[in-house]
Amino acid sequence: MSEIGARAFFKNGKTIVETQDNVKMLHEAGYGNLHNDNLPLVLSNPEALYLLSEEKISIINSDDGRQLSFTELAKTLHSIDKENWTKYLIYRDLRSRGYVVRDGFGFGIDFRVYERGEYDKKVAKFVVWGIHEGMMISLHSLMGTLHAVQNMKKELILAVIDRRGEIVYYSLSQITF
Repeated sequence: MSEIGARAFFKNGKTIVETQDNVKMLHEAGYGNLHNDNLPLVLSNPEALYLLSEEKISIINSDDGRQLSFTELAKTLHSIDKENWTKYLIYRDLRSRGYVVRDGFGFGIDFRVYERGEYDKKVAKFVVWGIHEGMMISLHSLMGTLHAVQNMKKELILAVIDRRGEIVYYSLSQITF
């Protein structure tokens, strides 16, 4: 079956893990957000897709009790947010490289990324903003985000996804004229 064996439920557009042992194991591995330092553990959409694709969780649809396939979950999440697939691709790539990846916090930031071995010991060093190849971004928006990120003493990484779904990462440090 699955490596972790966690069972989650898809309710009202959220993936929720309620069993204490599964919550603890997943949270310690850098997944999900606890509410009031207790149950349940709510997974972000990219986390849910990733864990399902890696067969670390199974997800039951609370509406009808059916187990969701990866394709069903992906389609459902796409109907909620058109950017879910893009976020999943970036999330999966960063996790496969050994990073712990957490949700972003505004300014267009999709993720906070912790250096290997530093999750839960230090703050995230990188923030990742995912964009599609050819997507128009205003210089004003880019400079504003970069400035905000630098004020937080973090490094801004632009994750550019091409038409084939391949990701190229660019580190932004300073814009000068």
